[in-house]
Amino acid sequence: MANHKSALKRVATTAKKNLNNRVVSSRAKTVVKKFDAVVETGDKEAVASVYAEAVSTVDKAAAKGVIHKNAANRKKAQLAKKLAATSK
Repeated sequence: MANHKSALKRVATTAKKNLNNRVVSSRAKTVVKKFDAVVETGDKEAVASVYAEAVSTVDKAAAKGVIHKNAANRKKAQLAKKLAATSK
């Protein structure tokens, strides 16, 4: 364990940031799973609304630096591809 006051502060700050990052990351993963589940049902209106939510959540995670912007763009492209497949 840290001995200096500043090191103790850093430990606390890092723990808070780690928790917030896990929350954002988990939320993004959950919404993507929700999108995949809705795609399986085939309801086009529901798929479109959940797609918008998923893209927004992934963008927010990238903006906060939780995931890399290229990873976010790749995930959005994968979602768009699934959305296009359900539209046919």
